[in-house]
Amino acid sequence: MFEGLSERLQRVVSNIKSKGVINEDNISDIAREIRLCLLEADVNVKIVREFIDSVKEKALGEEVRKSIKPGDMFVKILKDELVALLGGDAAPLELNHKPTIVLVVGLQGGGKTTTIGKIGNMVRKKHNKKPMFIACDVYRPAAIDQLKSIGKQLNIEVYDEGKGNPVEIAKNGIEYAKSKGYDYILVDTAGRLQIDETLMDELVAIEKEVKPNEELLVIDAMMGQDAINVITGFNDKLKLTGCVLTKMDGDTKGGVALSLRHLTNIPIKLIGDSEKLDGLSEFYPERIANRILGMGDLLSIIEKTEAELDQDEMMSTAKKMQKGKFDLDDFLKTTNQIKKLGPLENLLKLIPGASKMGLNNVQIDPKVMARTEAIVQSMTMEERRNPDIIKASRKIRIAKGCGQKVEDVNRLLKQFEQMKQMMKQMNGKFKI
Repeated sequence: MFEGLSERLQRVVSNIKSKGVINEDNISDIAREIRLCLLEADVNVKIVREFIDSVKEKALGEEVRKSIKPGDMFVKILKDELVALLGGDAAPLELNHKPTIVLVVGLQGGGKTTTIGKIGNMVRKKHNKKPMFIACDVYRPAAIDQLKSIGKQLNIEVYDEGKGNPVEIAKNGIEYAKSKGYDYILVDTAGRLQIDETLMDELVAIEKEVKPNEELLVIDAMMGQDAINVITGFNDKLKLTGCVLTKMDGDTKGGVALSLRHLTNIPIKLIGDSEKLDGLSEFYPERIANRILGMGDLLSIIEKTEAELDQDEMMSTAKKMQKGKFDLDDFLKTTNQIKKLGPLENLLKLIPGASKMGLNNVQIDPKVMARTEAIVQSMTMEERRNPDIIKASRKIRIAKGCGQKVEDVNRLLKQFEQMKQMMKQMNGKFKI
C-alpha cells in the first residue's frame, strides 16, 4: 500500500532535511519532486496542483523562516497537508442504531460480497455486535452461494429467498433480523460491470424501503482515477456515507485514496489489506500519512496485537522470560500466537524508519516457521520443558519424527539457548 509513493517521498523528505534554510530558490525544486511523486502515484492533476500550491505557501510563510530546523518544519507541513488530503479526521462506521442497517453497493468484481463478510467479522470481534447478512444479489450466478459460504465460515446467518424481488427480500430480511435480535444488518446488493439506470433504480428502491443508517460503496483501489467517476455516479443517486477501498495490498499506486475525499467529499472508512476475512482495517488519515512519509504506525501495530493475541498468555510468557523459565513449549505457544498477526513483513513495514533499516524489503519465509514448529511438536513434553536432556539418540528420533535433519534440530536448540542467554542479560532491566 502506497509503497512506490512512500519510497519516493521519503527520498524527498531526506533531501529537505539536509537543507539549512527553506527559501524560494530551493522550494521550487522540492515542490517539483513532490509533484512528480504524486503524479506517478496516479493522483488527480488538479489535486496535485492545489496540494503543491498549499505546501509552498505555508513553507514560505513566516513560521518556517523563523524555525530552528526549517527542514523539520517543512516535513510537518507536508504531513499536515497529506492528512488533510486523505480526509483529516477518521470517519468511523455507524454503530449507534439498534439495529444498524448497512446498504453495501458497488460494481461487479470489486470485492463487495467478501467485504461484507469482513465487515461482519470486524464489528462482531471489535464492537461486540451480532451481525446478519441479507442476500439481495439475485442476478450474478452463485452470488447468494458465495455470501452463504462466507456466512458459514464466520458462523453468521445469511437471509435469502433465492431469485426473488430484491426490494422485497431486503424488507423481509430486515423484519426477520429484528425478530431474531440481530443488531448489525448488512445488505448485499447486485453489482454490475458498469453503472446503469436499471441497477441504480433498484438500489434507490431498496434504499427507500429499508432506510439504511450507513451506505457503503466498495471500490477496487486498482481502478485508478476511473474510481472517482464510479463514486460520483453512485452518489448522484444514493446517499453514500463512505467508501471501502479493496485490494490495497495489491499493486495499487494509492492515487485513489489521495484523490477520493477531495473530489467527492465522501470519506474512506475502511481498507481491505488482505484476502482473508480478517483483512480489513479502519482508515486513519494521520496514520496513513505517517506510513507514506516513513514515520511508522505504532498505533496500528499495538491495536493489531491487542486484537489478535491472548493478552494473558503473552503476559505469562513475558514473566517466564524474565525469570529465565521460558521453555520450548512456551516457544511453541508464542509462535502460534505470532501466526495470528499475519505476514510479519507487513508489521515490520509499520515500524518508524523501516525503510532506512531495510525492513520494508524483508521477506520472511513461512516455511521456516513451519519447520521450526514441526521440530518442537516432534518432541515429548518432557523434552520441550527441559531441552538439556535432548542428546544424540533423542535428536535422531525428533528429526525422523518431523522429516527434518539432525542438523536442523541442533540449529534450533542452539538458537533457543542463545535466546535464553539474551533474556537473562535483559532480566532486571525491564520490570513487568
